[in-house]
Amino acid sequence: MLFPRHLPLLLALCLPFPALAAIVHRCESGNGHITFTTLGCAPDETLRAQRAHNPASASRPAPAKPPRTASSATTPAPRELTVVGEHDDGCANLLSAQEKRQAIINQQVRPGMSRLEVESALGRPDRISTTNTATRYHYHLKRGRSSLVVLDEKGCVKR
Repeated sequence: MLFPRHLPLLLALCLPFPALAAIVHRCESGNGHITFTTLGCAPDETLRAQRAHNPASASRPAPAKPPRTASSATTPAPRELTVVGEHDDGCANLLSAQEKRQAIINQQVRPGMSRLEVESALGRPDRISTTNTATRYHYHLKRGRSSLVVLDEKGCVKR
């Protein structure tokens, strides 16, 4: 008879499982270190059992927050904005992006522009010469005029 021998197993599979909550042990050592575990605590730690129950979000609505009153005592005063970091263009941020764009459009070179911005404004130089810390861009412009742009070791137009 196979059926009577497997009856307890069949009954156990057919019965509904109860919703179980885990028991979590809160273990605190002598130096204040806290560990949460389901395995138990070390002998030198104090043990406090905590019930971990996480209800489904739809089973219970969240508690309503009390309405805030517009009181000067609870409303913080506006604070000044503090900029913690800003974009560094590598040339000490002497010019804003708008000033650089306007100089490039007008084919002007201003201190604080990078090598690429100089080339955007005036094109490729006719001749390049270098010394220890400076690079010189030589431009031969129309009607016999020439222009010299001096770049520092970082590739920025010097003052």
